[in-house]
Amino acid sequence: MAAAKFQALWNHPAGPKTIHFWAPTFKWVISIANVADFSKPPEMISYPHQMVVACTGIIWSRYSLVITPRNLNLFCVNIGMASTGFYQLSRKVREDYLSDGKEEQVEEQ
Repeated sequence: MAAAKFQALWNHPAGPKTIHFWAPTFKWVISIANVADFSKPPEMISYPHQMVVACTGIIWSRYSLVITPRNLNLFCVNIGMASTGFYQLSRKVREDYLSDGKEEQVEEQ
C-alpha cells in the first residue's frame, strides 16, 4: 500500500521527477529565512521587502490552484510566505505606529 502511494507520488505530473516539485521545495528557504528573522528587532524590518514576500505569496497561492497540474507544494510554500510576510509587517507596524512611547519614557529617566 505504501509502495503504491509512493509510486503515485513519484509519477505525479508535479512529482519529484519534475521542476514543478523542486522549485517550490527550494522556495521554502525564503519562508525559513523569514522565520529566522522573527528574532530581529522590528527596526530592521523592511516594508518593501515584506510587502513583496506577502503579496507574492498571495498571488502565487491562487495561481498554484488554477494551473495544471495543480501543485499543492507550491500552494503550501506560498501560504507560508504570505503568513511570514504579514507577520513581519505586523511587527513593523506595531513598532512604528502602535507603540505608546514606553521606550521614550524609559530613556528620559
